[in-house]
Amino acid sequence: MPTVLTVDDSRAVRTIVSKQVKDLGFEVVEAEDGVQGLAKLGECQFDLVILDVTMPNMDGPTMLGKMRDAGNLTPVIMLTSESKRSIIAGAMKSGITDYILKPFKPEELRNKILSVLQGGGGVEDVVASDQPGGAPAAGISPSAPAPREGAAKQFCDVMVVDDMENVHKRLRGMLPNHLGMNGFTSAQSALASAREKVYRVVLVDTEIPDVNSAVLAQQIKVLQPHAAFVALALRTNAPEQSKELRDQGFGDVLYKPFTQDHVDDFLVQYFDNQEFLTSEDNLLKVAPFLGKPERLDRYFARLAQLFPGVLNKVASACYEEVVLDLAQVPTQGDRLPKLLVSVAGQAKEVGMTMTVVGPAEIKKVLASFEETSGMKYFASVQEARAAAAA
Repeated sequence: MPTVLTVDDSRAVRTIVSKQVKDLGFEVVEAEDGVQGLAKLGECQFDLVILDVTMPNMDGPTMLGKMRDAGNLTPVIMLTSESKRSIIAGAMKSGITDYILKPFKPEELRNKILSVLQGGGGVEDVVASDQPGGAPAAGISPSAPAPREGAAKQFCDVMVVDDMENVHKRLRGMLPNHLGMNGFTSAQSALASAREKVYRVVLVDTEIPDVNSAVLAQQIKVLQPHAAFVALALRTNAPEQSKELRDQGFGDVLYKPFTQDHVDDFLVQYFDNQEFLTSEDNLLKVAPFLGKPERLDRYFARLAQLFPGVLNKVASACYEEVVLDLAQVPTQGDRLPKLLVSVAGQAKEVGMTMTVVGPAEIKKVLASFEETSGMKYFASVQEARAAAAA
């Protein structure tokens, strides 16, 4: 019977992971941090390690590096609330088999566990790279060489397949700088890259000369099984346009010509939901604002949309307090106080108190508005934790 090691400092997450592993009929062993995880690996052999990124004493990437340095090639699925390219790319270079972004659905975790344990996934095949099946799209050679065996794949956020280069330039200019994008004007070059890299979102134009875009998308999907697939299409008056594209295998559609609002909505759905507001147990971290000043209202509007769901998640884990890290949040105007008043009210509704953490500017903002002047404030997460433990 396969045995799985779950390494996470959150008891709630370990409980969720252990339940899913046991429901699959496998054995599970728990560890609270990387130090304990390495000790468990020294005691017995495991078939899979499910490893958190952020932990005290020894974090996930450090434990992973020590495993590989010692010659331990046990497959690793990494759990992370950080969807930034640098975090995931670094883990892939160290030889993870797959990763899951928090918060995750139980069925997603089960599917990835089964994929590794039943599919024989190990460090030598970081992401599945089977040749695409079925008939090739027009103009595509199915015999392109696969990457060399044992090569860890590079990570990139977005793949764009469109025969017009101006489409790539236009979209690149609307995406934030921290997101990576590779653009391809031919099906052949897109398939070649899909064999060499790992993408989170793949956008395919629906009108590429001499290419069946739906078939091309299916072929890329075989190489990129974890990516989201979005159609690039001209908006028409046909009421069934969106449904037809979904029937062809696309999960969504981004209409051309692009507008910044439409691209921002795309970012919220596939990226910002995971990066704008991240959670580790009862600690919520708000991402910094990187856009132009005129986009501040939209930044705070996105946060307002995301907070209710994340607060419910924290409350469901039976925490009595939520700690809000605002270290890099803009403080000009009254946007932040209004948001904090709303969040504090939502936290109270689900039975939690709220503590705010941030630099001195945050303290000044809280003191300058009557509605926020009484909120608990600490300069660092460590101080907030110490006060809660006292």
